[in-house]
Amino acid sequence: MSASHNPDKRGHFSRREALRRGALGAAGAIAGGGARRRVSAAEAEKTPEQKAAEDKAARDEAAKAKAKKGQTKSVIQIFLWGGMSQNDTWDPKPGTGYDYLGEFDKFIPTNVEGIQVSALFPQLAKQADKFSLIRSMTHGNNGHETAAYLMQTGHKPGGRLAYPSVGAIFTFFKKDQYKGLLPPYIVMLQAAGRFSEEGFLGPAYKPFATGGDPNADRFEVQGIVNRGIDDRRQKARRELLDKMNLLGFGLADAPEMTEVETAKQKAYGLILGQGKEVFNLQNESAAIRDRYGRNTFGQECLAARRMVEAGVPYITISFPGGWDTHANHFATMRRQCPMLDQGLATLLADLSERGLLDSTLVWCTGEMGRTPKVSWEPPWNGGRHHHGAVFTVLVAGGGFKGGRVVGASDEKGEQVKERPVYPADLLGSMYLLAGIDAGAKLPHPWGLDAYVLDTENEGMRSAGMLEEIM
Repeated sequence: MSASHNPDKRGHFSRREALRRGALGAAGAIAGGGARRRVSAAEAEKTPEQKAAEDKAARDEAAKAKAKKGQTKSVIQIFLWGGMSQNDTWDPKPGTGYDYLGEFDKFIPTNVEGIQVSALFPQLAKQADKFSLIRSMTHGNNGHETAAYLMQTGHKPGGRLAYPSVGAIFTFFKKDQYKGLLPPYIVMLQAAGRFSEEGFLGPAYKPFATGGDPNADRFEVQGIVNRGIDDRRQKARRELLDKMNLLGFGLADAPEMTEVETAKQKAYGLILGQGKEVFNLQNESAAIRDRYGRNTFGQECLAARRMVEAGVPYITISFPGGWDTHANHFATMRRQCPMLDQGLATLLADLSERGLLDSTLVWCTGEMGRTPKVSWEPPWNGGRHHHGAVFTVLVAGGGFKGGRVVGASDEKGEQVKERPVYPADLLGSMYLLAGIDAGAKLPHPWGLDAYVLDTENEGMRSAGMLEEIM
């Protein structure tokens, strides 16, 4: 009786059966090996461009599957104009020597195993579980204006269209959702002026620049909190103006006058009511103000948190001090990094404690990085120059996971080593999390075709959205 018919001898079979099975197995192995070789050969025949295109497509699909669209309700952008050194901050390179490290040769672990940062960031190191670092950001552009345009629009500079910034895009797509008194796109303290942030969308999407100084006794926001005029005097002026408005009384039923009155009431609400109170940092305790840091940047971060609570869709903090450190690099970094460390670390912790970080996307970067090798020779005497080949971006909240590192630079931080991330990849990921269609058409005043983000046909490079941290 054969083994197949004997339930007690299922583990035994004849010598002939064994030989037969062995032959079949060998044939299968040979066939399988041939198939694998054919697959490997096919993979080997692919060009680097084909492989990169497949990786991009896979990342984009994974991001769309993972992202909770619409999770981002507000964005806080901290822009470090001039470009901050990646080596001295969030992509340290221990052991590269004095010509690369200079004075900053100390590094500290974060609260996430395996992630180190510069010793200049002790508070941020304790919050690493709340943010991720993109250490392979790249665009290869070393010009301030053109690099800023790339980072703020995701479009290649020099084209026939002046595209709107990411803040203007948020304003455009959130205009029917946001009903607050404050402007939907606010910049502290001054608009940078490197390019037209509203682009072809027009002045309705231009950012509102606050002016003033939130670290002063009174944060005098232009057009809202007037210098030398207290609230009682402001109210008296309003009442007097209303009494003198005879035209308004005579045409009270006209639709045009109704619109004017609505706009006026909103303006008064902004100047004298809830809108103004958002900027009144004296409503905060001394302890929380001290926690953020009693300096302009720290108080900007606190004001940004209050704007998020008021529902403002997009807030930009332009760091009050340049990072364009061709000379005096190490002195400038010693002065500015502690302020950045304290303000940003406290902002992330405070948003998290208030349950706002999941819906608030925070991103911090300059338009480029700085050269890893220090220029010790005159006139630089220890400076770092423009470097768009690779730099680091910090992202947190709004649907981005914390405690991760995306990509890597090479041994000295000079080039991308793995997983390049381009401006269109970063902004495309942000749009996805905010529920904004990156392929949507934008209204152009001349009827030209313009989209939130173009495909690579425009000349913009892309390696895929940030699915690794979604």
